[in-house]
Amino acid sequence: MFYGLNNFVKNLLPKRLFYRALLIVAVPIIVLQVVISIVFFDSLWIKTNKGMTRALIGEMKTFITAYDNGKYNNNDLSGLFSIYLDLNVQFKKDDLFEKAQKERWFSPIDRTLRRELKSNMGTQNFWFDTTSYKELIHINIKHNEGYFEFFIPKDRVASSSARIFALWITIPALLMITIAILFLKNQTRPIINLAKAAERFGKGENIDEYRPSGALEIRQAGLEFDKMRKRIMRHLNQRSEMLSGISHDLRTPLTRLKLQLSFMKDKDLSKKMSLDIDEMEKMLNEYLQFTSSSYLEKDETFDISELIETTINNYNNDKITKEIIPRIYMNGRKNLIQRSINNLIDNSIKYAENINFHLSKKDSNIIITIDDDGVGIPKEEFENVFKPFYKVDKSRGDSKSSVGLGLSITSDIIKSHGGNILLDKSPLNGLRVKIFLPL
Repeated sequence: MFYGLNNFVKNLLPKRLFYRALLIVAVPIIVLQVVISIVFFDSLWIKTNKGMTRALIGEMKTFITAYDNGKYNNNDLSGLFSIYLDLNVQFKKDDLFEKAQKERWFSPIDRTLRRELKSNMGTQNFWFDTTSYKELIHINIKHNEGYFEFFIPKDRVASSSARIFALWITIPALLMITIAILFLKNQTRPIINLAKAAERFGKGENIDEYRPSGALEIRQAGLEFDKMRKRIMRHLNQRSEMLSGISHDLRTPLTRLKLQLSFMKDKDLSKKMSLDIDEMEKMLNEYLQFTSSSYLEKDETFDISELIETTINNYNNDKITKEIIPRIYMNGRKNLIQRSINNLIDNSIKYAENINFHLSKKDSNIIITIDDDGVGIPKEEFENVFKPFYKVDKSRGDSKSSVGLGLSITSDIIKSHGGNILLDKSPLNGLRVKIFLPL
């Protein structure tokens, strides 16, 4: 029960840090303002209105009593009440003193006025209207064979301090929330910058000198990230330089061996040894390709539909069919994406007869699907084939021509762009490679 309630509350809360922090600041302010408003409305405004309404009804009763007394001239009496008490009253001889009017039960003024009139004048002896006139209240009081028609200013029953109070309580609240928003923006900006820098670095993009900012804890996290980034970059550079040096050192004796083989009299032996040397050179090239730094290439926006179309056409192979949606653009390293596509096509050509390429776009993802009718890969080996130097069947005759780095390089390139690569059984009874790339 509590676990389900906890998940429900988590789903209601905003996901971003800025909005969560704003919620922490804004909710207490809003709750405090609501409580103060309720207390004011109940304790001050309603009670004040009730007292003012009660005083008004008392003045109206005084007028009716004086009118019935007969000691005063009725016109003079009406004039005195109009001048000194702001009560405009007139007696009309008509039994139909009620008019069609919708009762507003939600209005505090109407509720208070109705309650006081009912307790002082009786249930069926009054009628009033607070909406027909902007600044006046129209009240009819039944009396003898007619009724008294009163026109009373609204400020006699409603305090103007309510509007002033609402203004003073709303403006400071909005001002405080605005200041909190600006402050929280400045506090969350360094965290957002750190997250973006980490995301770019994780995708293999080149990051300029990162400058930590913000609170002490955020600066410390930024400094540790920058140290980690520099250590990783130093490790990658050392690895690339080491393998480049090894490659250079090995190419020299291999060149000498090739030269010596050209002078051998036994041509069959020379041919076999040349093939072994060519294989060694190919392995060296694959090692270098695997360890080459992808940070050197800059991101650019390019048409991946055109890139795949051109890459497939370069093979000039009728067995490769394609279904490509035109003009799909993405941001990334164009040469690395082309290298990964080349690796996949090379693998398919090596093991299959027919190959189908499909490029589509769904939501914010680019989907590349490659199906072939080759021997495929066992399901239990789907994860292993992405490991460096891993071969599914080392007894195959063509396994000597590869060191098992093609899919590993492709996987690294795709994931460095924030995408993913999956393997599955193809409808053509071979292997299906599915690539997801963000737009």
